[in-house]
Formats: sequence, C-alpha cells, structure tokens
Amino acid sequence: MHSSATFEQLRCLLNINLSAERQIKKFNQKSIKMKQLKSIILLVLLVNWFSGFAQDLSQDDSGDYLEFNDRSNVVHGVYLGLTTHFGEIKNEDTYFAGLKIAYVANQQFEVGFAGTVFYSEQEFITVGNIENDLIGGYGGLHLEPILFSKSKVNMSFPMLIGVGAVGYTTDDFHDFDDDFINDEYDDVDVIFVFEPGINALFNVSRYLQIEAGVKYRMSSKIKLATSPIDRLNGFSGGIGVKVGVFNMGRNRYKKNVQ
Repeated sequence: MHSSATFEQLRCLLNINLSAERQIKKFNQKSIKMKQLKSIILLVLLVNWFSGFAQDLSQDDSGDYLEFNDRSNVVHGVYLGLTTHFGEIKNEDTYFAGLKIAYVANQQFEVGFAGTVFYSEQEFITVGNIENDLIGGYGGLHLEPILFSKSKVNMSFPMLIGVGAVGYTTDDFHDFDDDFINDEYDDVDVIFVFEPGINALFNVSRYLQIEAGVKYRMSSKIKLATSPIDRLNGFSGGIGVKVGVFNMGRNRYKKNVQ
C-alpha cells in the first residue's frame, strides 16, 4: 500500500511538471510574437520618417529656395513705346512717328493704345497755285500677339484699329490768303485706319526692348479739295523702342530660405 501511494504521488508530480512546461512554452511563444510585432511596428515608423525626410529634401531644388506653390507663374508687364517709320503715300515720301502704351499678358499678348502722326511730301497744287503737303494723325486700339516669347528674339503681329484726321499744310502759311485759309481749315477729313504688321522684338533687358518691322496701312476714303489722294494706303517700315517692365511676377511663388 505504501509503495502504491508513493507511485501515485510521483505520477501527480510528473503531470504537474509537464503542465508547467507547457505553460512556460506558450508564454515564451507569446513573448516571441510580441517582440516580432514590436520590431515590425518600429520598422514601419522608421520607413515613414525616412520617406518624409526625403520628400522635404526634394522640395528644396536649388538649396536656396523652397517651393510652397507649384502653380505656374503668370508674368505681367507694362511699357511705353516710341516708334519711327518711313513709307510712301501715292508714291511720295512719308514720315511717321508713333507713341504707344500697352499691357503685356504673360509675355504673349499686348493690348493698349497707339497713336501716329505723319507728314507726306505730296506737293500738289491747290487754290492760288500753292504747293501743299499732306499732314495728319490717327490713333486707337493696339493689339499684338507674340511668338517665341521666352527667347531673346521674338516675333509679333501688331495691329492698330483707330480713327484720325488728315488735311493740308505748307512751309509758309503766309502764302495763303484769308479765303483759302478758311477753306483749308474747313477741308480736314476724318479717316478710319486699320494697320496690321509684323515685327522682330529684341529683348535687351528686363526693362528695354527694341522692335523692327513693316506695316501696311489701310484707310477709309478721304475727300480733300483738289487733292489727287483718295486713300492713305501703303507700306511703311521702321524701328521702335519699348521701355517698361516686361516680366513682373517672376518667382512670386518661391520663398527665400535664410
């Protein structure tokens, strides 16, 4: 009986040891899984941090500036221009001088006002056998599309649509008698003008531009007493200068990094 009780006690102790070993093994497996999970979480956090750091570095493209808006810049400009042209009216030499002021949209299109005065050596005979020249002026809307605006040399197609007046003049106003002076002042006709052209534009600097080109002038019909001219149509060619700011707004979406 004593040996049987001892054997039973040993078996119970063995069962308890086996159960304890199984519990310890399960606990160790759970610990290993927890460590693996912690390692995975740490790795994910490190990857996210490195990705954000690399993205911040890529935003500083020059080392001096930091982009904070990727919208394309819209460049504005405004200028005052002076032009001089030479041409012909009715096969006689004619001289033109012009003034214009315009807004430039993104270095691609101009809109503004342009005015021109002219003098033509017609020397036709009027009342009293007096030789007269033709003088006049016109002005109106200026439009000018621009090609190759990012280059040093651009091409443009200026257009003027306007109204003006034309009349007689002479080198010596004392040659007119009173009656003809009254007739001469009354005999000034209104004209409507459309003048397209083609220009080459040379970008000297941000504030200066030189232009050279040709234009063709078309006018409405005019009626001047004893004048053989009925229209002012004809070619003219010349040069001009534009003074202003042509690229306001550059780098407006970049901030200097101090």
